[in-house]
Amino acid sequence: MKLLIVVLLGAVLAEGLVRVPLTKHKSMREALMEKGIQLPYQDPALKYQGNEYAGSASMYINNYADTTYYGAISVGTPPQSFQVLFDTGSANLWVDSIYCNTQACNVHTKFNPQQSSTYEANGQTFYLPYGAGSLNGVFGYDTVNVGGIVINHQEIGLSTSEPGQNFVVAKFDGILGLSYPSISAGRETPVMDNMMSNNLLQADMFSFYLSSGGQQGSELSFGGIDNSKYQGSIIWTPVTSQSYWQIGMEGFQINGRSTGVCSQGCQVIVDTGTSTLTVPQQYFEYIMQYVGAQRSQYGSYMVDCNQVNNLPTLSFVISGVSLPLSPSAYITQHYQNGYEYCMVGITPTYLPSRDGQPLWIFGDIFLREYYSVYDRSNNRVGFAAAI
Repeated sequence: MKLLIVVLLGAVLAEGLVRVPLTKHKSMREALMEKGIQLPYQDPALKYQGNEYAGSASMYINNYADTTYYGAISVGTPPQSFQVLFDTGSANLWVDSIYCNTQACNVHTKFNPQQSSTYEANGQTFYLPYGAGSLNGVFGYDTVNVGGIVINHQEIGLSTSEPGQNFVVAKFDGILGLSYPSISAGRETPVMDNMMSNNLLQADMFSFYLSSGGQQGSELSFGGIDNSKYQGSIIWTPVTSQSYWQIGMEGFQINGRSTGVCSQGCQVIVDTGTSTLTVPQQYFEYIMQYVGAQRSQYGSYMVDCNQVNNLPTLSFVISGVSLPLSPSAYITQHYQNGYEYCMVGITPTYLPSRDGQPLWIFGDIFLREYYSVYDRSNNRVGFAAAI
C-alpha cells in the first residue's frame, strides 16, 4: 500500500514570553522535544555566516504495528494539524478536507481552507492512485510546517473523494510524498523541492530511521544525517531514474551464495510507503520454496515459528556490497486468540521491468534494518546498518 508531531513555533515562543515569578519554564528545546522534535546541536556562531536560514530538523514519527510510519505537520494560518504518512514512493502532499464526505474522510481530521488566512485556491483537480486506495481532490496553496521548517505557498492537495475502505482504517489524514517531482500529479512542486529552492536546508537530503517490533522511536531528518541511528559506514548508490527513489541491484544471495537472480541487473524502488519487501513475481515462488513457506487460505505465506532461526539469510548486492536481511527481519510474528503464527513479509509484484530489468521494492521490511539517506544534491541513496 502507498498506505511527526507539529511544531507550533509561534505558540512555543509565546509560552516563553510568559514569565511567572519563581517558576522554572521549559526551554524551547525541551518544549519542542515534548512535541516530537529533536533539535540537533548547532554552533551558535552559524548565525554570523551567510544563508543563516538554512537548517535541519529531526522529528520523531509514529510506528503503527510496523506497517505505517507517520507523524504530524501543520497547514495554514493559524496552523491546522494533520497526521501524514511520509512516503518516498510518491511526490504529492495531500490531506483530508471539508470538501470530502466519503467515509474515509469523515473518520479523519479535515483541513478547512476557510479558516486559513494564507490559503489560496488553485482550481486544478487531480486523481491519485496508490497501491491500495485512491482519491480525487483539488489543489491549493498554503503555509506548511514540517518539523519546524516552514514552507510558504506550498502546493497542497485537498481531498474531495476517497472511495472504498482502504483509507478508512488508516492512521493518517494524508500523505506527504518525498520522491522526485517528475511523478507529481498535476506537476505540483513537492515539499522537498520547495525546501531546496528556498534554501531551507543545510544539505539537500533527508533520512529515515524506522523502529521495529511496534516500538516507537522512529525518526525522519531533513537537511542532514543522524549519526546516532546507524553503525559502520554508509553505502552509497546512484539513483538510476529520477522519478521514484530507484536504484540498481547487482545480485541476490541466499545464505551468502549467489542465486543468479539479478545477474543481469535488477532495479529497486526504495519506498517507505510500502510495508513489505516485494519481489518480481518470476522469483517469488523460488524464494518461498527456499524459505519453506506455505501458502495459507488467505493468500499469505507462513512458516513454522519454531524454525525461524533456521531460515536462510537473504542478501542484496548494492554497489558491490552485500546487504543481508536475517530471517527475524523478514518474518513477522503475530498473535491472535492465544495462537502465534509467523508470516513472511515478502510479497510478489507484477510491476513491469524497468529498462528490461526486474523491479523490486525495498519497503519497511528492509528499511527497518538499514538507516536510509536520500541525497538530492548527488542523486544517490545511502544505506547503513540501523542501530
